[in-house]
Amino acid sequence: MKYLSTRGGMDPQSFSDILLEGLAPDGGLALPESLPAVSADTLEAWRKLNYPELATEILSLFIDDIPRSDLERLTHAAYTAQNFGSEQIVPLKPLNNGMTLLGLSEGPTLAFKDMAMQFLGQVFEYVLDKRQATLNILGATSGDTGSAAEYALKGKRGVSVFMLSPYGRMSDFQRAQMYSLHDPNIHNIALKGVFDECQDIVKALAGDLAFKAKYNLGAVNSINWARIAAQVVYYFWGWLRATSGPGQQVSFTVPSGNFGNILAGHIARQMGLPVRRLVLATNENNVLEEFFRTGIYRPRPAAETHETSSPSMDISRASNFERFVYELLGADAAKVRACWEELAATGQFDLSDRQPEFESRYGFVAGVSTHADRLQTIRDIQLEAGVLIDPHTADGVKVAAGYVEPGIPMLVLETALPAKFSETIEAATGKPAPVPAHLQGLASLDQRVEVFDCKVELVRDYIIQHAPVQAG
Repeated sequence: MKYLSTRGGMDPQSFSDILLEGLAPDGGLALPESLPAVSADTLEAWRKLNYPELATEILSLFIDDIPRSDLERLTHAAYTAQNFGSEQIVPLKPLNNGMTLLGLSEGPTLAFKDMAMQFLGQVFEYVLDKRQATLNILGATSGDTGSAAEYALKGKRGVSVFMLSPYGRMSDFQRAQMYSLHDPNIHNIALKGVFDECQDIVKALAGDLAFKAKYNLGAVNSINWARIAAQVVYYFWGWLRATSGPGQQVSFTVPSGNFGNILAGHIARQMGLPVRRLVLATNENNVLEEFFRTGIYRPRPAAETHETSSPSMDISRASNFERFVYELLGADAAKVRACWEELAATGQFDLSDRQPEFESRYGFVAGVSTHADRLQTIRDIQLEAGVLIDPHTADGVKVAAGYVEPGIPMLVLETALPAKFSETIEAATGKPAPVPAHLQGLASLDQRVEVFDCKVELVRDYIIQHAPVQAG
């Protein structure tokens, strides 16, 4: 299994190479040369597997440069009952009206990002040990990637984390989770801007190849293919538990900001998982919904990116979207480059001639949820199903309701637990969200964060001053 770049300028590389590389040298994103196919017979044989066993089977299709016995050890270390609260790892939680939550938020930071990050924490340390190398992770977070990455990588040998977050645009709980970590290999930087601007700085520094090489920069955002591969696993897991036999279809609804979570579902569908629809749910920042409705991709500038009550989706430029466009354009890297050149020049590109294929060929549909929708959905689901959901999951449930079909299970991907967004929960229900016992003292912990203007030079200088090991 070798990997190429969406922009065509990278020689084929192994999984371990792209794991440490992050953004491809040509500014594109890594993808497998071809996707592995999973037969109906293989799917049926997987029904008896537990979560780490299933992760081993699926990840081994993407990773052939790590011995299977070692990969098995890594998945079993990542997906433990201690980390995720039970042997199920990902429970299914019935709601009503044909919908079920795929419980992805049982991990250490109460968010679905733990599902991939716990594996990344293991595989980063493994590969760096094998290569006797070090890595400085540079990432951006809109709320949940940061804490999931930091909890997975704190104390790990050979890895330091520099995490950018938008100042004042995360919940109090999210900030406390990240900023209360004082491990010497964790560095939190809050930038006076929006998530898209944080992400732009990550890409700018990753695109400076001399700087990237000197300071061994890697990525932990979903621009890193390993994140996507690890997320593919839970789509198979959900299908195996929502069905009873071969060929049965399931639909998935995914609250989406950066397109990584739903891209993993698209990959699973392309591998042969019987997926009827992939329902993309956005909040008021509906750039992706607009694309799937019209075929026109038109990101908004920072000033027009709304600050909402589902803040982890306050994103206008979705990094992972390029991987889907690459496939949509027939794996033609020149056409992908042309789209992003047009985007840079005009602020948009137009693929409306391909719009009919979005659902007919790929199963994609999309919808929007607003603040009022979130509050009403949280109230309704608690009243009808006795389940309290967070505002991002509420966006998913609201949009999913319009696409439920008789006889086809609708799995809504849980984004986080309500404790991370207690202010919105209280606005919806009149009561604050319950906080797990082991996190009840989080808000009182001392917090450490650097606050900068949103300038690439300031981040560059900070890395130069604090990167523990320089190459060469």
